Amino acid sequence: MLFKKFKIRNYEIGLLFRDGNFAGLLQPGTHRMFDPWGKVRVTVTSQRDPWLEHEQLDVMVKSGALKDRAVVVDLKQHQRAMVWIDGRFNRVLGPGLYALWASFRDVQIETYDAREVRFTHKDLKAISREPTARLQLDICDVDRECAGVLYLDGRYVETLAPGTYAFWRGPADARIVQVDLRETMIDISGQDIMTSDKVTLRMNAVATYKIADAKQAVTVAGDAQQALYREVQFALRSVVGARELDDFLTDKDSVAEELEKAVRPRASELGLNLIRVGIRDVILPGEMKDLMNKVTEAKKAAEANLISRREETAAMRSQANTAKMLADSPTLMRLRELEVLEKIAASGKLNIVLGEKGLADRVVNLL
Repeated sequence: MLFKKFKIRNYEIGLLFRDGNFAGLLQPGTHRMFDPWGKVRVTVTSQRDPWLEHEQLDVMVKSGALKDRAVVVDLKQHQRAMVWIDGRFNRVLGPGLYALWASFRDVQIETYDAREVRFTHKDLKAISREPTARLQLDICDVDRECAGVLYLDGRYVETLAPGTYAFWRGPADARIVQVDLRETMIDISGQDIMTSDKVTLRMNAVATYKIADAKQAVTVAGDAQQALYREVQFALRSVVGARELDDFLTDKDSVAEELEKAVRPRASELGLNLIRVGIRDVILPGEMKDLMNKVTEAKKAAEANLISRREETAAMRSQANTAKMLADSPTLMRLRELEVLEKIAASGKLNIVLGEKGLADRVVNLL
């Protein structure tokens, strides 16, 4: 009972404590220790698990017992470290004291100054997939066809291209605002607008734009798309309200051009490239629609009547010209008579009744 026996395998190591104080390391093998008062304690730990975690780790490090057997990492408040074990990423370390056994595993430590807030690494994709990495890193993705506006502590830093980015937590507040650089279409629908001649129209317009300056689009307005929507809405009311109904309906293209001209300067201030503004639908009130249909019907009827009169006039003019030509040319008149007789003869049986003396001779001569 006066001796204690401790057996340590070849992949293990013993942490020796006497009266609660760290006293050294025990190498693999069998150890017998004299301990009549029960003050000797040995904690056996496997070196295949590289992480050495103990409440007296600082005492062990200061004693020098871990020298040449473990990798010791002591990180200050502004420091961070990447741990690679056997060539594979393991975790990110924050401020604190750490020790890793290095006898059975290849342990590599990369130390960084977190005051350089942006973290770059050739294996950032692999690091970002490790859940523990997100405890120390803010990892953000900027999608394809997008741009990321980077702010550090509320100050604009730069505009980022598509990709994955990481920033150390703590030293600064990093924030990325992602904006879509593709063409975007917004509908300005259900607008009730009164023309200058007091006719209320319901209109639907559409605006197409792209973001030209990502920083400007984020900083000038809280919501650039909503600001553009309001601008088109106000311009539409201004342009249409200054025109009479007939003028508007007969020249909607010029209204669209004027609308685009009015909106484009404000869109540029918002960091947007305005591609097109157009009027999609115009809905007339029910009674106005009936009235317009009647007007259109009357116009079409008048046009049809005018065309009919023109054709009649042309036919009469042609007949008058023909009569004049026949009167001026007896030969042409004789040919015309022969054509008529020929048509009559071809149509069926021809019966000639002669009632006047001398008429027979004229007919015979004509035939």
